[in-house]
Amino acid sequence: MNASAWRPAATAISLLWLATMAGAGMVFLAQVLLARKLGPAEYGLFASSLATVTVVAPLAGFGLSQFRLRVYGAEGWAGDRWLRPSFRFSAWTCVLAVGGVVAWALFGPVVDAATRDTLLLLTPVIAGLFAIDLVGSKLRLEERHSALALWQMLMSAGRLAVAATLLVLPVANALGAALGYGLVALLIAALAMPQLNAMWHGRMDLQGHGPRPASLEPLQTPDVAQLWSQAWAYGVAAILYPVFFQVSTVLLKYLSSNEDAGHYGVALGVMTAIYLFPATVYHKFLLSRLHRWAVHDRPRFWRVYRIGNLSMLGAGVIVGLLLAIASPWAIPLAFGPAFADVATLLAVLALCVPVRFLSTAVEAALLTESHMRYRVVSMLFAAVVAVALNWWLIPHYGVMGAAWATVASEVLLLLARWLGVRGFMPART
Repeated sequence: MNASAWRPAATAISLLWLATMAGAGMVFLAQVLLARKLGPAEYGLFASSLATVTVVAPLAGFGLSQFRLRVYGAEGWAGDRWLRPSFRFSAWTCVLAVGGVVAWALFGPVVDAATRDTLLLLTPVIAGLFAIDLVGSKLRLEERHSALALWQMLMSAGRLAVAATLLVLPVANALGAALGYGLVALLIAALAMPQLNAMWHGRMDLQGHGPRPASLEPLQTPDVAQLWSQAWAYGVAAILYPVFFQVSTVLLKYLSSNEDAGHYGVALGVMTAIYLFPATVYHKFLLSRLHRWAVHDRPRFWRVYRIGNLSMLGAGVIVGLLLAIASPWAIPLAFGPAFADVATLLAVLALCVPVRFLSTAVEAALLTESHMRYRVVSMLFAAVVAVALNWWLIPHYGVMGAAWATVASEVLLLLARWLGVRGFMPART
C-alpha cells in the first residue's frame, strides 16, 4: 500500500487517538478530583456502585451494535433489514438491565441505605452508555471519524464537569457524585435521539459498499428468534467483558471494605485510560473494516492481524514499563497521600498492559460470525476464573489479591484467544 493510501487511515487513527486521549484525560482528572474530594471510603462507595451499574449496563445493548457492524460489513445496504428488529430487542433488554439494578438496590441482601441510594441515582448511566454505543456504531459505519471522536468525548466531559462542580462545594459525598453522573447520562440519551430516529428510518451514509441502490431486492425481515440465533454470542460477550474487568472492584466492597474498593477503583481507572489505546485502534477505527475484509478480502484481513499483533505487543511492553516506573511518584502527586499505596497495585497491574494490548489484537480474528461462539466460550472461561480467584484471594490478601487475580485472568484470556485463532488461521495467506 502506497503512502497516499495510508494517509487517510493514519489521519483517522490520529484523530480518534487524540479524542480518546482527551476523553481519557478528562476521565482521569474527574477521578482525581472525586477521589481527593470524597476520600477513600466515600469514593469507594461511589466507585463500587458505578462498577456494579457498569457490569449490568451491556445487557441493554446486548452486543447488537457489534452485530450490526458485522451484518453491514457482510450484507452492505441489505443490512437495513436487521435494524428495526434489533432496536425492538434492545428496548426490552434495556428495561431488563434497569430493572436488575433497581431490584438489587432495593432487595439485595447486603445493600445498605447509602449503597441503595447511590445505585438508584446511577441507574440512568445504563441509558447513557446504551446511547453512546448505538450512535457510535452508526458513526463507525458511516466512517465519520470527527463526529465519532466528539460523540465519544461527551460522557467524559460531562463527568469532569460533575467532579469540578463537587470540588467547589463545601460538602460532597457519593450521592452527589451519583446524581451528577445520572443527569449527564440522561442528557446524552436525549442528545442521541435524532441519530437514533435516523437509524430507525434507515437514513445512514454507509461507507465501503457504494451508493445506496435505487431499489433493494425484497429481503425477509428477521423475527426475534432469527435475531437471537445470529446475535446471542455478541450479547453474551458484551455482558461478560465488564464482569471480567470490573468484578474486583465490586467484590472488594462486599468482601473487604469501601476503602479497599476505592483504592482499587483508582488503579482500575488508570488501567482503563491506558486500555483506551488498543480499543481506539481496533474498536473505533478497524472494527467495521475488519468485518468487511473478513468477508471480501481475506489476505488483507490476516495481514492486518499479524501487523497488529506485533505493534500492540511492542506498544504494550513500553507502556507497561512506563506505568511501573512512574506510578510511585505520580499517584501520590495526583490523588494525594491517602491513595499512595495504589502505586503498589499498579506495579502488579502493569503486567497486564502488554497482555491486554496483544489480547485486543488477537481478538480481532474472533469477531466474525463463525468464530463468535468460541470468543464467548473463552470470555466465559476467563470471567469465571476472574470471579473465582477474586472470591478466593480477596478475603486473604485484600486489594493485592484482587490485583494478582486480574493478572492471572488476563493471561488466561490471551492464551484462550491465541489458541482459538491458531485453530482458525489458514496455513498461509
